[in-house]
Amino acid sequence: MNPIHKFFGSGFYTGYIPFASGTFGSAAGLLLYWFIPGMVNWKILLSASVIISLYGFYTGNLFEKQYGKDPAECTQDEVAGMWISLLFLPKSILLAAVTFFVWRAIDIVKPSPAREAEKLPGGYGIMMDDIIGGVYTCIIMNLLVMFEPIRNWLI
Repeated sequence: MNPIHKFFGSGFYTGYIPFASGTFGSAAGLLLYWFIPGMVNWKILLSASVIISLYGFYTGNLFEKQYGKDPAECTQDEVAGMWISLLFLPKSILLAAVTFFVWRAIDIVKPSPAREAEKLPGGYGIMMDDIIGGVYTCIIMNLLVMFEPIRNWLI
């Protein structure tokens, strides 16, 4: 596999961590969001999410050919899901941390239709369940910050 595809497809090599690779992939996405200037801008974050997701459809196919169905080594989907989860939220360490944990819970539980999307072939199945989970998390977190007491606590 091409080293560039391997680097991005594995979520910056987090997919090769022998345990909890999805959690590490999500953490990599959160760190990039936090430390790359401009990522808090929803237009930049949305654009980055779309680009990494579209690229993930392709790299997911490569990872499945090499490692089997929905391999742990492919964590680009976790990065995309984390970024989608953070869309439209103000930048706050506590809010980002809560979003991370809500995202991981939703990614593990996979509420419908995320669970069904996971069954799609190749890169589509790898990416779509996390895209859907990211949208769920984004909606939940944006609704939470609409409530003044919660907003004041999280931001």
